[in-house]
Amino acid sequence: MKNKRIDVIATTISGSIKDWGKVRYIVPLFKKHGFTNVSLYAVDNHKDVRKKATECLLEGSRIIISAGGSGTFNAALEGCCDSGINLNEISLGFLRKGSADLIGKVLGMPDEIEEAIKVFADSINQQRKIKCDVILAKSKSGPSKPRRFVGYGGAEIFGEIPTYTENRFIKYYKGILSQLFGDMGPFFVGASLASLSKTSKSLVKPATSWKIFVDGNLVLENTFQAMIIVNGDLGKNLPLAKSVPLGSGDFYLFALQNKGLLRLPGQFKKTWDASIVNEAVKWGFDKFRIDKSLVLEPNIVDQFKINIDGSTMLCKDSVKFEIIDQINLISSK
Repeated sequence: MKNKRIDVIATTISGSIKDWGKVRYIVPLFKKHGFTNVSLYAVDNHKDVRKKATECLLEGSRIIISAGGSGTFNAALEGCCDSGINLNEISLGFLRKGSADLIGKVLGMPDEIEEAIKVFADSINQQRKIKCDVILAKSKSGPSKPRRFVGYGGAEIFGEIPTYTENRFIKYYKGILSQLFGDMGPFFVGASLASLSKTSKSLVKPATSWKIFVDGNLVLENTFQAMIIVNGDLGKNLPLAKSVPLGSGDFYLFALQNKGLLRLPGQFKKTWDASIVNEAVKWGFDKFRIDKSLVLEPNIVDQFKINIDGSTMLCKDSVKFEIIDQINLISSK
């Protein structure tokens, strides 16, 4: 396996200030473990990550490693899908160099670069990988093209978070936040800013009402503070689908009803430690398991934002989610 081609695609500015320096060690550390056919591509944005992943696969690569955060990883995933190569033939890795590295943590990838490359080398040699469902998000008539993702997505406050975490300038303050507060720092700051924005908007216009359709059936209509979509257990930082494998063949929607601004901090606190599951009625918590499809339909004519694993998808009328494939993720386990 050591002569296998490995392509590492890194975003230049992602993660903490310390993370920015990881890139230069990647190829030398792989060589230290006997891997000599390793190429590194450093790019500035997710669009280029997606394009480069496709190019590498069409040139014959079958091992792609994303070096960045969740947005970089998902761009690499979409590049794999764009290639037209059977996803069962591809192994996709998550080298943690960003914020909200939830999938990377679930895969058991260390944060320190030397230990991370050692784990990658061992896992590639031993062909340690797990199946992960790929979810397609498609707007009924919105401007954004369909998106594919693994990990998490969402609407309302969750849909607004990328507004405060995903542009070039913000990448710099994310680096500082990650350095000071850990890799979840930017996510929680983004969630706080999105909450404040939602609060200010609620003073001048009514809350959006949403219809939720699960497997073709209307299951709930209400106003919500946040809607969170996950395709499995994302670890201690988002512990809502505990023990559900990423390749289980189903996915979940967790919704926080709009119980008023005074209840919102408590709802979020209870959500992050999953204790809200045991007090669902009190805190306005709804949980839905989706076998085939999930449709979210707001009662507004304007565009609305959907979070696709840390990036924004603009939708209109409604958005549909469904599992379309599986991909192999390189794992330490």
